[in-house]
Amino acid sequence: MAVNKNGIVVLGAVFVDIKGFPEDVYIPDGRNAGKVEYVHGGVSRNVVEDIANIELRPTFLGIVDNSALGEEVIHKLQRHKVNTEYMQTVPGGMGTWLAVFDHNGDVAGSISQRPDLTPILTILEEKGDEIISQCDSVVIEVDMDKEIVKKVVLLCEKYNKKLYGVVSNMSIAMERRDFLQKFDCFICNQQEAGMFFSNDYNDKTPDEMQAILADCLKHANISSMVVTMGGQGAVFADKNGLRGFCPARSVQVKDTTGAGDSFCAGVASGLTYGNTLEEAVAIGTRLAASVITSSENVCPRFLPAELGITEQV
Repeated sequence: MAVNKNGIVVLGAVFVDIKGFPEDVYIPDGRNAGKVEYVHGGVSRNVVEDIANIELRPTFLGIVDNSALGEEVIHKLQRHKVNTEYMQTVPGGMGTWLAVFDHNGDVAGSISQRPDLTPILTILEEKGDEIISQCDSVVIEVDMDKEIVKKVVLLCEKYNKKLYGVVSNMSIAMERRDFLQKFDCFICNQQEAGMFFSNDYNDKTPDEMQAILADCLKHANISSMVVTMGGQGAVFADKNGLRGFCPARSVQVKDTTGAGDSFCAGVASGLTYGNTLEEAVAIGTRLAASVITSSENVCPRFLPAELGITEQV
């Protein structure tokens, strides 16, 4: 498995996650005793650390603020062997995600404050050719600023690089539908897929969701898509009629935060290094299962071969 200098390049925001866990059954309108944790977060930040944790040496193109916490974000990524040479430090460079969890480990409510990501466009204008030409693939939050997404799409076309999309805000991502026709795969959850295709899929079975997804992709001219369905697993399809389902692994759930991000990391890593879409979804499913059993936002360490990512001839 040959990895270029920049490996998989991930673009997106860094967040500080403030998470509250109740000691007992969560009461929505009551006073709940428990504990509060501060964790480095953000979809793309989590994704890049997950990729690093399977020893694939990715590059992160993001920004942090000029504080001790911002420095710690960079230092932690470096400890996990993420290439941070293109990261920038600017005032207010990080967002905040505040969430309260119920006794089942699910999010009971949350509020997020998104940072200004426009400095990333400056980095792309100055060093985009260098970054993308020396990478294996690109993962980007589709709901980033439109000009950033457009620039990344053009660079990936120029250097013939695979492009994968993740999402943190589907309401914004829906405004990027034309760009998604240029992506190799888009990953989201069942509710987000309903928003994207202007329908309600919450009561659909995996079999029904496969058929719906395959038909939607054909008409929308989107190459491929993976939709997670919580405890049921994930379905996948492409515009040529391929479709399938991967069941979720049976594990004890502690905290679901980061599970979708690790799933995305697994899918993107598998597809980048030669696995089929079905195999890549299985890799994502295993990484997601490893995250939800702890309060960490990212997966533990794996070797690529453990996940079926092997050298491609």
